[in-house]
Amino acid sequence: MIALSLLLTVVISYLLGSCNSAIIVSHLLYHQDIRDYGSKNAGLTNTLRVYGKGAALLTLIGDLAKGVIAVLLSIFIETKLVGSGVDTQLIGYVAGMFAILGHIFPVWYGFKGGKGALVASSVLIVIDPITFGIVIPLFIAICLITRYVSVASMTAALSYPVITFCINLFVKHKDMPSVISYTVCALVTGLLVVYMHRSNIERLKNGTENKLFAKKPDDKEGEHNG
Repeated sequence: MIALSLLLTVVISYLLGSCNSAIIVSHLLYHQDIRDYGSKNAGLTNTLRVYGKGAALLTLIGDLAKGVIAVLLSIFIETKLVGSGVDTQLIGYVAGMFAILGHIFPVWYGFKGGKGALVASSVLIVIDPITFGIVIPLFIAICLITRYVSVASMTAALSYPVITFCINLFVKHKDMPSVISYTVCALVTGLLVVYMHRSNIERLKNGTENKLFAKKPDDKEGEHNG
């Protein structure tokens, strides 16, 4: 039963995560593929730069919603249908991790998606609001200070497992096996987000990464997130 619960969590979350909002919005509204324009990344920042605020808002809502739905649906299936007794918070972390994997490597779109930072934040709203309340302000502060979305995303991603460990151990007083399980999921998620920003790291080294609110010519590759 535990194996069934985790299997359903993995499959459902991955398939939901594969529903890339930026690609869907660009297809429905503009009959285009966001991956053919701007930085060619299927994420929020590129959508904002290519199509504007309206499309970006729809992308934001879609990416936040799918992370939340993946976690809530997985927990519902475990508690109401399967009932294997698996820790629901762990179910949430696993669901979030695979929703992010689906976002990054969407089965519906040739395994070419976004970078996962936005979906990761939506998952935190459900599974760990305290960590969310620390990571998101940190992201905003770094973003405002450096004006690099990529730097803020990577900083938040790397802080995620550290904060997860501390909150669950010292604030929630969870047992050590649970803390380690949550932290491992958070670490995998954080490393995935950082790995997907490897092109941004290269541009940061070269001094060619675009800053937030900076004007840039059409289709010039710059920082991107999602």
